[in-house]
Amino acid sequence: MCGIVSAISATRNVVPILIQGLKRLEYRGYDSAGVAVINGKLQRVRSVGRVIALEARVADDHLAGDIGIAHTRWATHGVASERNAHPHISGGVSVVHNGIIENHAEMRTRLRDMGYEFLSDTDTEVIVHLVHSKLNSTTTLHSAVRLAVTELSGAYAIAVICADDPQHLVVARNGAPLLLGLGNGENYAASDAAALVAVTRQIVYLEDGDCADITLTSVQIIDAQGKTVQRPISRTTQSDAAVELGGYRHYMQKEIFEQPTAVANTLAVIQGDDSLTPAIFGTEAERVLRTTKAVLIIACGTSYHAAMVARYWIESLAGMACSVEIASEYRYREPVANPHTLVIAISQSGETADTLAAMRYAKSRGHLASLSICNVHESSLVRATDLHFLTQAGPEIGVASTKAFTTQLVALSLLAMLIAKLHKRLSREREQELLNDLRYLPTTLCRILELEPQIERWADKLHTLDHALFLGRGMHYPIAMEGALKLKEISYIHAEAYAAGELKHGPLALVSAAMPVIAVAPRNTLIEKLKSNLQEVRARGGELYVLADRNVRIDEDEGMHVIRMPDSSGFLSPIAYTLPLQLLAYHAAVRRSNDVDKPRNLAKSVTVE
Repeated sequence: MCGIVSAISATRNVVPILIQGLKRLEYRGYDSAGVAVINGKLQRVRSVGRVIALEARVADDHLAGDIGIAHTRWATHGVASERNAHPHISGGVSVVHNGIIENHAEMRTRLRDMGYEFLSDTDTEVIVHLVHSKLNSTTTLHSAVRLAVTELSGAYAIAVICADDPQHLVVARNGAPLLLGLGNGENYAASDAAALVAVTRQIVYLEDGDCADITLTSVQIIDAQGKTVQRPISRTTQSDAAVELGGYRHYMQKEIFEQPTAVANTLAVIQGDDSLTPAIFGTEAERVLRTTKAVLIIACGTSYHAAMVARYWIESLAGMACSVEIASEYRYREPVANPHTLVIAISQSGETADTLAAMRYAKSRGHLASLSICNVHESSLVRATDLHFLTQAGPEIGVASTKAFTTQLVALSLLAMLIAKLHKRLSREREQELLNDLRYLPTTLCRILELEPQIERWADKLHTLDHALFLGRGMHYPIAMEGALKLKEISYIHAEAYAAGELKHGPLALVSAAMPVIAVAPRNTLIEKLKSNLQEVRARGGELYVLADRNVRIDEDEGMHVIRMPDSSGFLSPIAYTLPLQLLAYHAAVRRSNDVDKPRNLAKSVTVE
């Protein structure tokens, strides 16, 4: 969700850096934006809507300064409006903030009693007034911020500047991502490395409780215990080219078509190997996986659908019990813990607040070990788990996840195979067969993308409707769920997914010519049962759109539209069937003239509960 960019420079106006950084963070989802700089005095410009509107106002005001902070806001407390947009100001202090301050109501009352006037509806405004109040009892901005955050409850990443101390930029984090960028004669801070790739590759990831004082030539970090600490410097692998749109109309379309490459890159860990090795999940993976007797997977949204597919794979291939939990629900239950359970957390960003909290809760329950599957190397989730697997999807800009999902599935397929192998449930012949299927998968995905013209014809028919049902069976039921989610997210067509066998238990009442049914029909042991479910739809006048393997006997007819998949992918078919559903959602949204990459009300990285 919200994005932070901040910079201090000895040689140049930082406003272009801030605006460029905000543009890089647009994918996170936002409804307003703002920037504040110091140039002899504190100056601020804010606007509702896209960063391009802010950029125009900044140019009109000739805004310039050698230290500044900037923000894109996704409304939580208070509607999207200029007065609620960040940065907020108190005296000569200005603050931007990601997260939610849970005790903001009581802080607001206390600060009002101290004489502070509140001009917004946000929880953030208590931070700026609190920092300003602390300057009365301390000599530096760094000390004032450190004192202020001790009184805050909740999640925050903040950046603070002060007109009376223009040589210092202060940032702090707790439960929301924040990193530093190191330059030559200038330094930066941001909520995402993507914001800084144009100015630096040297990144320092802050830990919860850290408060950093940034100057032109130095960075001082003090941790939650009040000790000065050194955090390691990482070199980001992101590049400008990776986040450029290229010849595509939208980032989502670009990222759908990047999936063969993303899958191939993720599979590079087994390149040239004729057998799986546990080390791809970490140095302790063999010991942990050999002693694992059950698996618990926690995730949210699209990652939850990947987890549901993994349950089928782990149980069928490894013969091991696997449970899947929605992270936001799991953390508020009192589940029975099994000390021999491996807990797996899945997150594209590694900063999903509910998933992080659920992982911490699971670890506190006494489970065997933890493993993360993530697309961001230095994320909080990766640092919090015993083992990890890094997918190689590259930057994903579109809010609706595509290539992150398929690479998660690749990682989970490798994990299912490895558990099965270590528990002597996977023969050498079957291992070779599955490895060969994995290596051929990028080619299969390329062939599936060639179906785009046929899928566009489906979108021509579907985009005018208001509802849709998705059906799948077995391990393709979660793929139907993912297809429905994508259609909802970006086309705003109401869509629901059901296990096809449940059709007669209620959803069949909805079937009509105005309620199309989209079905996933691979050739497997459940195909005849699925065909019977489809006949139930036809008998009630429903319009069917069926994705089917080439050798599945479903004939195209009036009210029965069929697209044949180019290859039968067997065990890996959930990955293959994902792509046409992504394309269908994309083209339906385009035909409805929606903002595909930034769907309303949604954010890319959900860093608050």
